[in-house]
Amino acid sequence: MSEPRAYDNPIIDTILHPSDFSEASETAFAHALKTALVARSHLTLLHVTSDGSAEWTNFPGVRQTLERWGLLPPNSPPSAVPELGIDVEKVIARGRNPVSSVLHYLETHPTDLIVVAPHQREGRTHWFQTSVSEPVARKSGQVTLFVPGGVKGFVSLRDGSVSLKNILIPVAPTPRARPAVEAAARLVSRLSCPSGTFHLLYVGAAGDMPAVHPPQVAGWQWNRNTTGGDVIETILDSARSTSADLIVMTVDGRNGFLDALRGSHSERVLRRTPCALLAIPEHAYVADALTSG
Repeated sequence: MSEPRAYDNPIIDTILHPSDFSEASETAFAHALKTALVARSHLTLLHVTSDGSAEWTNFPGVRQTLERWGLLPPNSPPSAVPELGIDVEKVIARGRNPVSSVLHYLETHPTDLIVVAPHQREGRTHWFQTSVSEPVARKSGQVTLFVPGGVKGFVSLRDGSVSLKNILIPVAPTPRARPAVEAAARLVSRLSCPSGTFHLLYVGAAGDMPAVHPPQVAGWQWNRNTTGGDVIETILDSARSTSADLIVMTVDGRNGFLDALRGSHSERVLRRTPCALLAIPEHAYVADALTSG
C-alpha cells in the first residue's frame, strides 16, 4: 500500500459562514454547504443583528438547496439533512458591532474554516456596510475562503456543480508556498475535479523563484511562470489571463493572518480579485484543507 500523500490528511470538522443575507452571501453559502458535504462536517450559519429584526426564514434554505441539487427528494423532512453526513446550525447573534459579535462567537466555538462574502466597493471590502470580513479573518487567524460579491465562485448555487479548472498560486520567498500548494492539490482531489491547471506565479527574476515541489494530482498539470512588473497588477492580470477560478495564497498567520495583509499584497489582491480567494495561514497548513477524508 502506498504512503498517504501529505495533502490528503488534514481534517476539517467545523465551518462558519457569517451571512448578511445578501445575494453575495448566498453564493458564499453554496461554497460553505458544498464544503460541508464533502468534508462531512458541522456548518454554522451566523447572522448578527443590532435590532433583533432578523428571522429564521431569512437564512438560506439548506433543505431546499439540497433538494435543488438533487441530493434530497422534494419535501424532505429536517431529519434527512444529517443523513447526508452534515450537521447544520443557524445562529442569530445580537450586537451592534458585527466584528466583535463574530469574534465573540469564535471564542467559544472554534472553527476550521470561515467562508465569507466581502463586498468590493470603491477599493474596499464591506460586510454589513462596514469592513468586517477582513478583521474577522485577521483576528481569528483561521483558514478563510473569500467569495466577493459579483464573483460567481466555483460552486453553483443553482445545482451545486463545481467548476474548478484553473487555480493561481502566487509564490514568494515568505511566507512559503507549500501550504497553498498542498491546499490547492487537496481541494481539487476532494472535489473530484477531473482535470485542470495549477498556475504557480513568481513576480521577480527567474533565478530567484523559491523552490516549489508540487504533488502529482491525476489529470492536473503544474505550470510555472516567472515575470517582472508590479506584484499586485501581475497577480490580477494573471488571474484574468488564465481564467482563474480560484487564487490560493499562503499568508503569515503568526499574529492573526490578515495582520500581514493590511496594505500588503494579499489584501490588495482580495480587494480587486476577479475570482474566489483562499487564504491559508502559514502556521495552520497542517489543517488548511477545505475538505477531509
